[in-house]
Amino acid sequence: MHDLFNKNELVKIFSQLDSAIYINIFKSIIIILVFWSIKKVSNRLIHRNLKDAKMVYQWNKTISYINTILMFLLIGRIWFAGTGSFLTIIGLFSAGIAIALKDVFVNLAGFIFIIWRQPFEVGHRIQIGESSGDVVDIRPFQFTILEIGNWVDADQSTGRMIHIPNGKVFTEHLANYHFGFEFIWHEIPILLTFESNWQKARKILNQIAFDYGEKIPSKVEKQIKASAKKYLIIYKNLTPIVYLDVKDCGILLTIRFLVEPRQRRLIEEKFWEKILIEFAKNDDIDFAYPTTRIYSNYIEGKRGTIHNNLNNDK
Repeated sequence: MHDLFNKNELVKIFSQLDSAIYINIFKSIIIILVFWSIKKVSNRLIHRNLKDAKMVYQWNKTISYINTILMFLLIGRIWFAGTGSFLTIIGLFSAGIAIALKDVFVNLAGFIFIIWRQPFEVGHRIQIGESSGDVVDIRPFQFTILEIGNWVDADQSTGRMIHIPNGKVFTEHLANYHFGFEFIWHEIPILLTFESNWQKARKILNQIAFDYGEKIPSKVEKQIKASAKKYLIIYKNLTPIVYLDVKDCGILLTIRFLVEPRQRRLIEEKFWEKILIEFAKNDDIDFAYPTTRIYSNYIEGKRGTIHNNLNNDK
């Protein structure tokens, strides 16, 4: 009789436990469906009312993060009815989780840093470590860039997506092409022969650079004034300039000018097209290139000079 009573009590306890679990599961499913429906409806409203792709992306990400956090909080309150039990479980597992998931926490910290300090945003062109590209996505554990450079010249896209852990912002050097002002300095070297009329060539290059960069300094000055509130940026000369240098194989003229990062290759092509057209009009301007010269010491050297003098005396 006593054994029967114990069995009945156990069945009753397990039946109550099972019913409580079933109720929690049912509540959890309802919460997941509600938040899933909210996300779907909000995404439709965003796509319907916003035309800017960047704004659509940012709003979708924000709503997704808020939905996920609220959903887990509500489900957690269902399964952990008492605050004390919830805190006890957190305390038991926190030490092990901190060690096992160190990289995860570092990446989450990196995500918070990116959102808070905003060293870059979606659409910015950056270089972090040895990787360069345009930021196309930012997530809690990693961000994604569309790679540029590598085997492709002039910082053009390679077509590859590179997924970088957020924790890299703490350990790698980060360069942003858009902070300060949205232009970078670019240089085009032109090597001429020593016999060329370099003064005329320099005037031609100055005119080509001036025709391109006449309106850029005013844009840059406005951006520098706006960025001066956060960064100490000082540029005295923003106009294009042509530098002169002498190399072992010719006279080097270097055009230095400001250009938008994504326009670098296109602008350089336009520069070279104008340079080739203008130089072709002048016979006294020639490009220098690797050449081979045969030198005879007997004819051109000192011995050759003595020999010629002796022949003249005769």
